[in-house]
Amino acid sequence: MLEHLKTKTPAIRSFIRRQGRITLGQQFALEQWWGRYGLSYEEPLETVATFGREAPLIVEIGFGNGQALAEMARVNSENNYLGIEVHRPGIGHLFLNLDNHQTDNVRVYCHDAIEILSEKISDNSLAGLQLFFPDPWPKNRHHKRRIVDSSFITLVSQKLKPGGYLHMATDWQAYAKVMLSVAGNNKSLVNESPDSTFCPRPDYRPLTKFERRGIRLGHGVWDLIFRKV
Repeated sequence: MLEHLKTKTPAIRSFIRRQGRITLGQQFALEQWWGRYGLSYEEPLETVATFGREAPLIVEIGFGNGQALAEMARVNSENNYLGIEVHRPGIGHLFLNLDNHQTDNVRVYCHDAIEILSEKISDNSLAGLQLFFPDPWPKNRHHKRRIVDSSFITLVSQKLKPGGYLHMATDWQAYAKVMLSVAGNNKSLVNESPDSTFCPRPDYRPLTKFERRGIRLGHGVWDLIFRKV
């Protein structure tokens, strides 16, 4: 295991390391391009030095295989993107995508997202934070593992700059209602939905392979967009 991909263990994790099978290409990408795209938790985050420029910074938590993140970064080249993911095959897949398209406005942490937000991201600094399809932990005894709770929303609101957005999406309706309630109770955030419920999927969020399959099967998807006042 790569030393720079080790993580600390929080008291309660919102994730389990379901690493799955890593391909030779993904393993090669991790070894070859970590120095280009990867960030070490042990080092301070200096965004201008890290990206080589000053630009709006958007964080995405749990980017999966990185397909949507890579596409957003290519289309919105004026932004810097910071991805946080704990599963190495997905990071390797993203690195392959970034290298194939010579995309250079994405950097990645392999670490717990709460610790990255708390310790590496300055207050009032983010143009946006994206959380797409987090683990819904549907069983009642596992609800404590859900990443979205009042403390998470408070932390995000501190890190967003005025006018910055929080965009969450889920295909689990019960979790969507929890997200709506918790974010709606934060006085620093305003719901972008005209009726204070859910929003249509904006064009900047690409459909994932997983999401397309769900839509074909008739599954619903709920997008929530809040903005810091």
